[in-house]
Amino acid sequence: MNSEPNCRKCCNALTVLAVAGSFLVMAWLVWLMRHYTQPPALAGVRAAERLKIKQEFDAANAPLINGYDWADKSKGIVRIPVERASELVLQEWQNPAAGRSNLVARAARAFAPAAAVKNPYE
Repeated sequence: MNSEPNCRKCCNALTVLAVAGSFLVMAWLVWLMRHYTQPPALAGVRAAERLKIKQEFDAANAPLINGYDWADKSKGIVRIPVERASELVLQEWQNPAAGRSNLVARAARAFAPAAAVKNPYE
């Protein structure tokens, strides 16, 4: 009779160990599947893509931003470096009234029609 309670205790202990071991194995398998199936971080991929596009854009536009060139030779519009343009604007707007009138005159010249084109449908 004494061996039956010891056997039951042993059986209960083995059952508890088997259930706990099963849970641990399942947890490890879940962690392993998440590790292998998780895609790379989307933010990192997008950041690298944006950086590449920005570098290509900067390289393509560097001559336009940092050099002198004609924007529209017929209207007398010249492209100048950004730093020089900032200096000229600060210098010109020391007198706001003169700066405003010069700005209006330049805008009128820049947005004037190039030539009077006859409408072919008239």
